Amino acid sequence: MSEAGDQSAAPLMLSVSGMRGIVGASLTPVEAVRFAAAFAGWVRGQAGVSGAPVVAVGRDSRPSGQALAMAAASGLAACGVEVVDLGICTTPAVGVMVRKLGAWGGLVLTASHNPTPWNGIKPIRADGASLPPDESRELIAAYKGGDAGWVGAEAVGAVRRDDSADATHVDAVLAGIDVEMVKRAGLSVVVDSVCGAGGRSAAMLLDRLGVAADLRNTGPTGVFPHPPEPTEAHLGDLCQATRDSGADVGFAQDPDADRLAMVGPGGAYLGEECTLVAAALRVMGQGDVAVANLSTSRMIDDVAGAVGGQVVRSAVGEASVALAMREHGAVIGGEGNGGVIWSRVGQIRDSLAGMALVLELMAASGRSLPELLAPYRRYAIVKDKVPAKESIRDRLEMSMSDVFVGGKLNISDGVRVDVERSWIHVRPSNTEPIYRLIAEAESRSDAQALIERSRQALDLS
Repeated sequence: MSEAGDQSAAPLMLSVSGMRGIVGASLTPVEAVRFAAAFAGWVRGQAGVSGAPVVAVGRDSRPSGQALAMAAASGLAACGVEVVDLGICTTPAVGVMVRKLGAWGGLVLTASHNPTPWNGIKPIRADGASLPPDESRELIAAYKGGDAGWVGAEAVGAVRRDDSADATHVDAVLAGIDVEMVKRAGLSVVVDSVCGAGGRSAAMLLDRLGVAADLRNTGPTGVFPHPPEPTEAHLGDLCQATRDSGADVGFAQDPDADRLAMVGPGGAYLGEECTLVAAALRVMGQGDVAVANLSTSRMIDDVAGAVGGQVVRSAVGEASVALAMREHGAVIGGEGNGGVIWSRVGQIRDSLAGMALVLELMAASGRSLPELLAPYRRYAIVKDKVPAKESIRDRLEMSMSDVFVGGKLNISDGVRVDVERSWIHVRPSNTEPIYRLIAEAESRSDAQALIERSRQALDLS
């Protein structure tokens, strides 16, 4: 589900991922106040929410974050909510803190992997999970309707500071890890935190695991040293540093540290798609369930099949994955963008959980990450994107079914077509005014061919 308030150069995106826009254009402090006020009213009406109204507010390191976080806190306080300001911290840490505080919910000021001009507001429920699609629609309707339960002077909420989010998050991750085993393994890593929110907690995690760490771009300045999405094209320096240092693995976080990409010991980019696979290798066993979205590599199906587990597919988006995990009692879930959700820690994608599970996997096996992943890296995946157009939405299903005759269609989120041992997924982004085209096949040329056939079907060539 995705809507754009203005399909211009500065759209305001409203979706299951919350609100995102261009700072100073579509996203202003006024909109932050309105969204926070709508959230205060929405969360007040949720079943199971009781006690004093408390909402946690955290942000990533973007220069625009402080002003927007202050605006959101003001909107909440003006609706009678006590605000706990967590400062700069990771998105998964906000989810952990919401539960620790017994809060009604949380707001995260972040645009995740989007470039600097963007920022956003991501809402979190009282159970520490992102809002699923139906609840997101309710909140968006409240925001559009201008709903706000403003209170009188005597009922305005206070704002207090809590700087324990990073430590609390690390504690939650390490509670499920054999720390001593990882220490004995003598592992070494290189980490690129892109000057986002995750550098401090990554350093804390690795120190407690006894891992020798070359930490790069850790200061939370929000001045990204390279494009912040952790893809191969942006991680040349990390690949070289991992190769030159002889480290066992390289890790790359995105600005709010909910995604994790990996580099092998020789400096080869292993990618975002392998993160969920490695985490699942560590935690899955007979009868266990993993959840992955429709755009995630079928490597996860091979892992589950090897241990007697199963994979459930969901719509794209953390909230949809987490909802399916709750419904099926999944031990692990995530997306092919490097997002791992470990149910033992929380219901939000978590780069720290990903790091810890990968390191524990390597320590337990005594094998390198490429060796561990080799049996499952049988596929090639190609990712493309095009500007969003109404014409694509109007003819997407018909065009795809006409071109891929005999393919198995899934229309729960855009259109995915499975053809023998390959698939193509075309869908509108929740976070940018684009359509994403993702294809996987047994060779890169076959995957690229699926992309090209889809572009031709939609007149995008």
